[in-house]
Amino acid sequence: MDSSRFGCSWLRDLGFTEENWSLRKGSMEDLFAVSYVEKECFPPLEAATEDSFRERLQFYGNHFLLLYKEDQLISFVDGFCTDDMDLTDEMYEKAELHQEEGKWQMIFGVNTVPAYQRRGIATKMLTEFIRMAKEEGREGLVLTCKKEKIPFYARLGFSSEGLSESVHGNVEWYQMRLKF
Repeated sequence: MDSSRFGCSWLRDLGFTEENWSLRKGSMEDLFAVSYVEKECFPPLEAATEDSFRERLQFYGNHFLLLYKEDQLISFVDGFCTDDMDLTDEMYEKAELHQEEGKWQMIFGVNTVPAYQRRGIATKMLTEFIRMAKEEGREGLVLTCKKEKIPFYARLGFSSEGLSESVHGNVEWYQMRLKF
């Protein structure tokens, strides 16, 4: 899929020339790239494994949004859909729980390689991911984040629901929700 399908003229707004960039959904061909970027962005206990991404791409590759510069993955957002209202640790490990017609789009990861952070890419990626979930008829999106990230997600319309039950990676997480 080429970037024009997603209307990502925002690449120009960020100072990038569109001809070198592409925005698309995920496939098994992206396995190595997403695993690599995940390891660059998260500590080992929090990072999803290559095996986990293999299952995620198999069950819901169409719920990955990937931004490539030529053949290098720069940023991605991923998560599955479910009728469950809350994000649980089990969801990270069991890709087969994905429900294509689920009411809620979960977000498991928002990743941008360090060299491209603080340029507005994650904001634009999330904005596009939100747009896609709305277009698909979801009730909204749910994610968990560390306390210091709450203001970032709040600027995108997410509301904090307090401390999550998640203990993924032995970290304290806060659940955030964006309702349509």
